[in-house]
Amino acid sequence: MKFHPIGAAALILGAAGAPALAQDPVLYTSNPVPAVEAVQALVRDRLEVELGVITGGSGVLLRRIEAEAGAPQGDVFWSSSANTLGAYEPFFEAYSSPELAAVSESLRYPGDLFQPSNVHVVTMLVNTDLLDGAEVPASWAELADPSWNGRGIMPDPANSSTGYTIAWGLAHLLDKATFEALVSNLVISGSSSAVPKGAAMGEYAVGLTFETNSYAYVDGGQEELKLVYPSEGTFLTADYSGLVKGAPAGETAKKTIDALLSKDAQIELLQVAFRRPSRTDINVSEFVGLPELADIEVFPFDEAEAAAAREAFLAEWAALPKAGDVE
Repeated sequence: MKFHPIGAAALILGAAGAPALAQDPVLYTSNPVPAVEAVQALVRDRLEVELGVITGGSGVLLRRIEAEAGAPQGDVFWSSSANTLGAYEPFFEAYSSPELAAVSESLRYPGDLFQPSNVHVVTMLVNTDLLDGAEVPASWAELADPSWNGRGIMPDPANSSTGYTIAWGLAHLLDKATFEALVSNLVISGSSSAVPKGAAMGEYAVGLTFETNSYAYVDGGQEELKLVYPSEGTFLTADYSGLVKGAPAGETAKKTIDALLSKDAQIELLQVAFRRPSRTDINVSEFVGLPELADIEVFPFDEAEAAAAREAFLAEWAALPKAGDVE
């Protein structure tokens, strides 16, 4: 199956290269290739349709869905956090998938306007080869020290739900002075995927990113890389799929969401892409070397408040000094 990044031709091709049938659903997704391919295979097996894919950053794709509202081109969006999706509610329609019976009520979006597909945990990905003999940082506050200037990287919260979750969480966990000092040390990336890659390639000593992106490199055998769940607590957010309002594929679009939320899909996504399940009937540690959620110190924040305050928060963020910006 061919992937179509933003800016590429919008024609979605079937497995044999012919134009897809009208009932074939189209997925807009910010997820990595292994995760998307797993979902494509499952949809193909279950529904006997080809899942077309348009890829891009979550913020870019959501703005695209907004722009296409008069004539929707996509059927399912996957995925972003509630703190980002709140601004785009008018462009989606509720769907109470039967698979939601296995999902914790605490993760359910009001009215099932979006469906929790997995849970993200924010981590530090530390490259110990770049520490010059220093200890692995154990807390967020340590990164506020001037010695970290330019040595850490995180995604841009204006274009990434990952970045927004990190920035909002840190702003509420830390005191103002520590938060601003930490941010001033960071390089801000326009690409979420560039953050763990930068740490893994030795460009940065620490990357602030979601657990799923961090662990992919650790699992790949890079022993110099360490996942850190900071001592003050870290942040988690559910990642959601959404049914585009007026989805051209109709019922097939809903069945695509059912497939995405199924136990088989969530186990496969955990194994191939290290995405922590939203379902309560899967023990993570049976499949990958990640801790159970109950063993992680979590600093809770209000997703609805984060969504409502997004515009104002991003304006304040833009005014803060940073160590630099990269693509």
